[in-house]
Amino acid sequence: MRSSPRRPVLGALAVVSMLGLVAACGSGGASSEIQLWGLQDDLLNESTEQIVASYNENAETPVNYSYYVNDPYKERLQVALGSPQGPDVWLNWGGGNLSQFVEAGQVTDLTPMLEQEPELRDAFLPSVMEVGTVDGSVYALPMVGTQPVLLYFNQEVFDEAGVEPPQTYDDLLELVDVFTERDITPIVLPGQQAWTEMFWLAYLTERIGGPDVFQAVIDGEEGAWRDPAMIEAMERCQELVEAGAFGTSYASVTYDGGAATELLTSGEAAMFLMGTWEYGSQLASAPEFVESSLGWTTFPMVEDGEGDPQALVGNPSNYFSITANSEHVDASFEFLAETLTSDAYLDSLLELGQVPPVVGIEDRLAASPGADHATWVYDLVDNASSYTQVWDQAMTPAQAEVLLTNIQRLFLNEITPDEFAAAMEQAS
Repeated sequence: MRSSPRRPVLGALAVVSMLGLVAACGSGGASSEIQLWGLQDDLLNESTEQIVASYNENAETPVNYSYYVNDPYKERLQVALGSPQGPDVWLNWGGGNLSQFVEAGQVTDLTPMLEQEPELRDAFLPSVMEVGTVDGSVYALPMVGTQPVLLYFNQEVFDEAGVEPPQTYDDLLELVDVFTERDITPIVLPGQQAWTEMFWLAYLTERIGGPDVFQAVIDGEEGAWRDPAMIEAMERCQELVEAGAFGTSYASVTYDGGAATELLTSGEAAMFLMGTWEYGSQLASAPEFVESSLGWTTFPMVEDGEGDPQALVGNPSNYFSITANSEHVDASFEFLAETLTSDAYLDSLLELGQVPPVVGIEDRLAASPGADHATWVYDLVDNASSYTQVWDQAMTPAQAEVLLTNIQRLFLNEITPDEFAAAMEQAS
């Protein structure tokens, strides 16, 4: 999930402590429990609560699970990992989000323990494990399903218009005209939250220039933000806005609370570029629509682009890491080893419409709710030529804040692509 479950995890409560346990001192205190921190997500929290309760039945060191709303969680974590009140095990998004804590010496290197547990080390899809790896060492293990960003669409709306899902960017522009003429918003865009706009910029950059374009940004290469593929992707984002692809009120639409999802399920909109957590949300809120009318496809290719149509952008997963100064490093690792690939945990994720990034679960996927979607996503990830982490999570939090601010300005046509590039260079 994004922070993402941002993407789906934003809830109404600021913090909840689960299992009737009062949050005790964290990793540096005298707690006799493993303090586990996660994000507010009504469905996933229930699943995790059950796994924790089951583990605690026979655990020498029990687990106390607390979860938080996204933004307060991030702020709390920044302070807590350097204090005695921090967690022993905590959720993160890998990439730049994880790297900052690794560089500060606040995360346990799991590599030596995984060498003693090769079955666990090799249990996850390589492209997903890569995002929990920093400088060749593993610091995080996947704890939810893999979440590539897909183009979801309302099949009934497409059938009524007599059109097919777009295979190319030009196809997409043609569909914008078709649906606009039918008074249907072509594409849902919750523009109140810039991370939803970021998906468009990230995928267009990928399709135009390939994964090396954004990797140059992460590597700090001079002029990376002014790469021709990056500038063209920005121009195409503004082209889509100008063409009416997102309707006229996208800037007031929010993802929270299901408002954006409702536009697609009601037929008011035709398409929605969103992470696969969207499938789980619809499975919970609109199962009949999922069964009868929900379609999905990969992001369109760009004519003459250098990107591979099989390349993905998304959240390879969310991850659990262990705090470096935890009093319970061994017990925390034991908890992760016993739960993350257990039958009960995998089944609980599949029930939620998630796709665990675990090797060799094809039969389990085929027997799961939403088997068609789960199997398709799993194969897509397994065969992806590259899997670029969504930009704001691949970057440091400070860089990500500047990125999201300027993406929103780009879509509102308040800045040009050159001004965008200049702003990001200044922040790098």
